[in-house]
Amino acid sequence: MSDAVQPTAAEVRAAAEAVKTALDRHLAAVERRSGEDDPAVYEAFNQLAAAAETYDELLYDRYDEVTPFEIPGADDALPPYTGPEEPNALSVLIRRDYAVAEPQRLMAQAQRIEAADDEGAEVSGTVHGALGILFGEFEPDEIASRHKEFGLEEGDSTLWVTAAEEPAEPGEWLETPFEGVDPQQVVCRFDVSAVFDDDLDDVDDVEEAEGADGDDLEDELDTELDEDDLEPLDADR
Repeated sequence: MSDAVQPTAAEVRAAAEAVKTALDRHLAAVERRSGEDDPAVYEAFNQLAAAAETYDELLYDRYDEVTPFEIPGADDALPPYTGPEEPNALSVLIRRDYAVAEPQRLMAQAQRIEAADDEGAEVSGTVHGALGILFGEFEPDEIASRHKEFGLEEGDSTLWVTAAEEPAEPGEWLETPFEGVDPQQVVCRFDVSAVFDDDLDDVDDVEEAEGADGDDLEDELDTELDEDDLEPLDADR
């Protein structure tokens, strides 16, 4: 980053002071909270997260340093639930992403389905046509469990369970199923993403390194304990 766009030392200092202020406000909100889902605590948490993120960015831009802690952003947490205590209806919103890893396998599966169909539309020669056949034949849950068989590779997925007083009117949300969802009506949410595997990969790398060191030690011991140096066992013992 050039000197012209670097933050000044005063800006970094001001950002640090903002973190201190936000930290004090968060602690005060926690001490005064009225329950587990106190909106004041939630707001203070978001303010602290925003202040910490700003400080971290300025610190890095100015001094090429980072903070030793990470505060999850506001988008990573659900707001306090304010929906009905006894919901009369619920919606389960699911999104699953896939990559077409093996187009030929996908089209071959579609051709098998097409061959068993009397209509014989013959649209399986293209990827988008094969996808239409596949999702027209199988339920999404079955495709999820057999995705490799169909030449697909899993990406991110998310599942939201939302509560409501009454069921939605037929057809009213079909164009935009996730749009207009009130986050405070979300009972629970489950996300699956490769980004969550980063920490596990780091642990695996450490374990592999430790394992390699152990193998080297064993090799050294094997070298030191040559067969000629070993005492023969007494057969009478």
